[in-house]
Amino acid sequence: MRTWHPEGHRTGHIGWLRAAVLGANDGIVSTASLILGVAAAHGTRNSVLIAGVAGLVAGAMSMAAGEYVSVHSQADTEKSDLARERRELRTNIQGERKELAAIYVDRGLDPALAQQVADQLMAHDALGAHARDELGISEIVTARPIQAAFASAGSFVSGAALPLIVVAIAPAASLIFSVSATSLVFLALLGALAARVGGAPIAQGALRVTFWGVLAMGITAGVGVLFGTVV
Repeated sequence: MRTWHPEGHRTGHIGWLRAAVLGANDGIVSTASLILGVAAAHGTRNSVLIAGVAGLVAGAMSMAAGEYVSVHSQADTEKSDLARERRELRTNIQGERKELAAIYVDRGLDPALAQQVADQLMAHDALGAHARDELGISEIVTARPIQAAFASAGSFVSGAALPLIVVAIAPAASLIFSVSATSLVFLALLGALAARVGGAPIAQGALRVTFWGVLAMGITAGVGVLFGTVV
């Protein structure tokens, strides 16, 4: 007798991977850009470090709050839809059976078989069947606000700490070059890692993240140079 074993599909990583990559990427880009902007405006190492640490703390709190609110809104929508399904299952069970069977017919099943599948699934877990096949809500994609908030904040801090470490140890004369070069390396590695975990082309993932990092840091450094010249 064969035993079914769940496969380790990459979609199981979507929730935490999205928050972690977004947080780390923002941590590196925003902190490195802030550091470069202050350094380009002829700031001292201490002022650069202070600005970087302030950016790390503010960014981590912003990422956590934003991710929590965003994902919580998704969770509220899911709860509302599930509550509606519960009411419909109590008041119109036959209509819900037909609705579920129609979904399976649209997916290619014979009407008789679709009705049989719908009956058996609803006998086992009616709400779960409708949540999964009608609403698209499953254990994999269910919104988890607190998990997303902590993942975003933690990954932001991890990313933001990297350019700050470079500022602390790099020679003052080569501060801008050191932060720029190492941040781009960090971004490329992050993009490659995210692509590897997600099953996407590694080179494409690294290039995409690095390009936007270069753009952000270049614009911020240019603003710093302009501000430092004017002021």
